[in-house]
Amino acid sequence: MAQRQFQTEVSQLLHLIIHSLYSNREIFLRELVSNASDALDKLKYLTVSDDAYKSFAFEPRIDISFNKEARTLTISDNGIGMNETELGESLGTIARSGTKAFMERLGDGDKKDSNLIGQFGVGFYSAFMAAGKIEVISRKALEDGAWKWISDGKEGYEIEAAARDTQGTTVILHLNDDGLEFADRWRIENIIKQYSNHVAFAIFLTYDEHEYDDKGEVKSTKQKTDRLNDGSALWRKPKSELKDEDYNEFYKQIAHDTENPLFYLHTKAEGSLEYNALFFIPKKAPFDLFNADYKSGVKLYVKRVFITDDDKELMPVYFRFLRGVIDSEDLPLNVSREILQQNKVLSNIKNASVKKLLAEFKSVAENDKTKWEEFIGQYNRLLKEGLFSDWTNSDAFADLIRFKSTKVDGWTSLADYTSRMKDGQKYVYYITGGDEKTLKASPLLEAYKAKDIEALVMNEEIDEIVIPRLHRYKKVTGVDADGKETFKEWELKSVNHAGADEELGVEENKDAEEKAKPAVEKIKKALGDSVKDVRLSRRLHDSPSCIVSDENDPSIQMAQMFKAMGQTGNMPDVKPILEVNGEHPLVKSIAATDDEAKIEDTAHVLLDQALIVEGLKPKDPAEFVKRLNRLLAS
Repeated sequence: MAQRQFQTEVSQLLHLIIHSLYSNREIFLRELVSNASDALDKLKYLTVSDDAYKSFAFEPRIDISFNKEARTLTISDNGIGMNETELGESLGTIARSGTKAFMERLGDGDKKDSNLIGQFGVGFYSAFMAAGKIEVISRKALEDGAWKWISDGKEGYEIEAAARDTQGTTVILHLNDDGLEFADRWRIENIIKQYSNHVAFAIFLTYDEHEYDDKGEVKSTKQKTDRLNDGSALWRKPKSELKDEDYNEFYKQIAHDTENPLFYLHTKAEGSLEYNALFFIPKKAPFDLFNADYKSGVKLYVKRVFITDDDKELMPVYFRFLRGVIDSEDLPLNVSREILQQNKVLSNIKNASVKKLLAEFKSVAENDKTKWEEFIGQYNRLLKEGLFSDWTNSDAFADLIRFKSTKVDGWTSLADYTSRMKDGQKYVYYITGGDEKTLKASPLLEAYKAKDIEALVMNEEIDEIVIPRLHRYKKVTGVDADGKETFKEWELKSVNHAGADEELGVEENKDAEEKAKPAVEKIKKALGDSVKDVRLSRRLHDSPSCIVSDENDPSIQMAQMFKAMGQTGNMPDVKPILEVNGEHPLVKSIAATDDEAKIEDTAHVLLDQALIVEGLKPKDPAEFVKRLNRLLAS
């Protein structure tokens, strides 16, 4: 029997888990029970969907036993099982990309957050916190041979032929000194009830019950087996029978989380479409939220039979943070993944669930501001994705998303903004670009501040794409005589674009334009193809210059973002429009000189500093510094 080496990341991972995670060590049992439940789910599905398994005598269960004298804890199931190859692939390597991120989090000192173990899909290895050696004996369903995987969690592992009467997997933990506390009936029972009470399969604990004589010595011993968990489909129970504690325990089990969810939605649909759904919103966003290979958090059942937990078609991509269950009465039990993607019933369930979730989000936003701000802090960007990709529900998303503002602290909504609009104000103004602090100090806002007009601050990259698509905001204002909702609409206007200042009430000043014309012409000549145009600004009060985009062009920030992503083929060559303040000394100095070198330097400094103020980078930073130094020395 040859020693096999762990994948490099597994060795590093085991070292970090064993030496870094000390709190909540009992979660290893939750993870092993969860793995056993998954194995039972897979076999149960095959017994109803695959002819080869339909004659299978299958009574799914999970068994736990311990031997304090032998220092062992055993968790066994009669699920799908694994063969030799699968043992090596499952327990000798980690394929998921999240492993590296997991190790980085631990390496950064995030050692008390044992929640990470479940989040990053490395639950089996957490057992080495309690065991010096682990044996895994497994037999694949419909195969004759069984195999044993053995490891001390250090350098590698061994796999050898073994014996097992039935299909399934047995995990034997040889407990270390720290793990001996888990060879105890009451300890195990409490852990199962806390973490795994709602596992859908029966969990049994076998233990020795002693009878003592008058001297306190063991008189006789009986072996007893008790069921530890409820095992019912919680999502099928009436809400009136459930408490928050029940929901919280179930969430922790399916989400591998140690915290309670932020909130949840439990719904039952009857009639033409029958299904039960239970959705949870985690307090903290899942680690892989913005990975292309994120793991779906919603499980699909049909008539209580588990079908899949790895189908991204179950819910829209923008709701990938959800954890929960959908249980349909109308789908066939042998539905395949390919059929799921085209299935009208599932599509209707998805659409109905989205509507219910958006209604629940609206209720939380209106009735619990603190909780909604917690939600926004984690998932605001996902709501913006929904606004961009789900035009059917765009009005609902527009009411839910939040922004920063030049007028109020914290988050604000479009509805709140419109309630604060000044009399006669026609547009919802917003500014996009870099970080919040930079945007609030932008010269583009000087005229708006002078007029006491609020602007929304949109400092996420996604805002550049999403908000122009929204274009208008529609707000419910009441109900008409026929009971129909009435609306008022406002166009959204980006202050980053030319022409946005025309509605500010700043009157056109022909004299000022004529006076500044020589400077504008000299700057335009000096900058040449670096800009699309040079204009006298109406919006500037203190700053000498600012950059804006043509109304029909994407913003400069968006163009630079696409360039950084290597998407230059999808973005035209966008050149800024430079607006200058005719009353500023730098601009006046250009009008007053014929020194071409000085005009050249000043014009380029006006452009480059306007870029810098907007959080952008000058085309040639070294040349910018040289020009600035020459001006300072002159």
